[in-house]
Amino acid sequence: MKKTIFAFTLCSLMALPSLHAQENYVSKVWVADQGNGTYKNPVLYADYSDPDVCRVGEDYYLTSSSFNCIPGLQVLHSKDLVNWSIVGAALPYAVPPVDDERPEHGNRVWAPSIRHHNGEFYIFWGDPDQGAFMTKAPKAEGPWSEPVLVKPGKGVIDTCPLWDEDGRVYLVHAYAGSRAGLKSVIAICELNKEASKAITPSRIVFDGHEAHQTCEGPKFYKRNGYYYIFHPAGGVPTGWQVVLRSKNVYGPYEWKTVLAQGKSSVNGPHQGGWVDTPTGEDWFMHFQDVGAYGRLVHLQPMKWINDWPVIGVDKDGDGCGEPVLTHKKPNVGKNYPICTPQESDEFDGYTLGLQWQWHANMNEKWYYCAGDQSILRLYSYPVPNDYKSLWDVSNLLLQKTTAPSQTISTKITFKPTDKYQGERTGLVVMGMDYAALVMENTKEGLVLSQVECKKADRGGKETVNATLPLQDKTIYLKAKIYNTNKKIKGSEGGHDQLVMCDFSYSLDGKKYQSFGKPFQVKEGKWIGAKTGLFCTRPAIVINDGGWADVDWYRVEK
Repeated sequence: MKKTIFAFTLCSLMALPSLHAQENYVSKVWVADQGNGTYKNPVLYADYSDPDVCRVGEDYYLTSSSFNCIPGLQVLHSKDLVNWSIVGAALPYAVPPVDDERPEHGNRVWAPSIRHHNGEFYIFWGDPDQGAFMTKAPKAEGPWSEPVLVKPGKGVIDTCPLWDEDGRVYLVHAYAGSRAGLKSVIAICELNKEASKAITPSRIVFDGHEAHQTCEGPKFYKRNGYYYIFHPAGGVPTGWQVVLRSKNVYGPYEWKTVLAQGKSSVNGPHQGGWVDTPTGEDWFMHFQDVGAYGRLVHLQPMKWINDWPVIGVDKDGDGCGEPVLTHKKPNVGKNYPICTPQESDEFDGYTLGLQWQWHANMNEKWYYCAGDQSILRLYSYPVPNDYKSLWDVSNLLLQKTTAPSQTISTKITFKPTDKYQGERTGLVVMGMDYAALVMENTKEGLVLSQVECKKADRGGKETVNATLPLQDKTIYLKAKIYNTNKKIKGSEGGHDQLVMCDFSYSLDGKKYQSFGKPFQVKEGKWIGAKTGLFCTRPAIVINDGGWADVDWYRVEK
């Protein structure tokens, strides 16, 4: 593992210049800060699912589930809980065992927590097939330590530590019914002082089967002598927030529902974390599942009444609030510039931008950052032997969708190997259904196609909606994603938003032609739809292949 840690350290150092240049990035498609002392929700219109947040002095840090995407456990930084930028990732490579031949859709990194203790950052998460892991770092930007399996156990998920005043350390967690055969319960075990190993069996401290079916995602806190466990219940798109409290770490716990949709348009509201400000305010960050866009992050005001939290706005005074769509920004003592997580990329650096993730464990042979040429070179990489569609491909370089409407454009120069056929590159909108603009070298020469694959997660195969022979190896591709403002009635609770995408291309970068059919955007396995790039070749044994040079990738209105 020394190789991994060194590689990430070197990568972090090399990325510093570009990182600083991107700290003040401002999106052209979604800005939560309204510039008048207020903000609008979601503060992050992107799939940072199962978010957790902590404060260190005047700085806030957030991480979220990354599942099969690498680098995993992206870390975001803010000064005011509204304006955020990506500053690193805690997992540069997948935790063993790994297989870079295909993605492990929906597996791996579930519901992390981020904490700061004795000068170090800690991130805990559950791998549903292995157990609870931990990594730590002196700085949120990294380098992060080799992950440690703290509590082995199939189905142990949604982990969060608590350092008590007496020096003892506890871990709260839930169980994944798909692996453990039990769900809707919350459990606690004790860890060693290093927080690196469970030293007691887990004890179930709350059973939600009757009142709070599907309770999960617990976060652990202590205040005024009470132990508090915040957790969602009732299902991802349809649930509510529950808080447990007890004077004893192992209970018994009493409970109260403190946040629900009410008459608001914010369904869920699901899993999140409590954080305070240096000025004494309390806030809660959680997600809202809207389908194709994934799980969007909201910021809610919070206050304590009789040692119970009330989240959002409690209009009827019953102690249970409902989400706000706009609100006065947190009082953090200062005003800070507007910034948003990074999106567009001109590829001027020598490392990948922090917004990018591969769809599986990272392989260094997939790409070359040629900052001196202002290009990203993607090498064609063999697909698996049993390839059916891009769902099976690991070397998809993707990023989150970041607004209800956005236009993705890119300029690609394709240089396939002349003596082989079947190398492909292009722009993809990826989910359990996907669509793409694909350049492919065929026996007739280069061809542009618009392809679509329905039920890719179930073995579906691509269909071709349009084709065009190409004379030039350089092309401009565009995907316009937009919200129809309609809901998908067949989705759970009827909350999924109907999202569409139109494709077009240009030969000169000026005049674009509509191409193919409109595509209904679908979410991936536990993640929102992503957009990005790929370069593949057939599963044949050859000692080299072609490549695609990407000049830029822009996210605009």
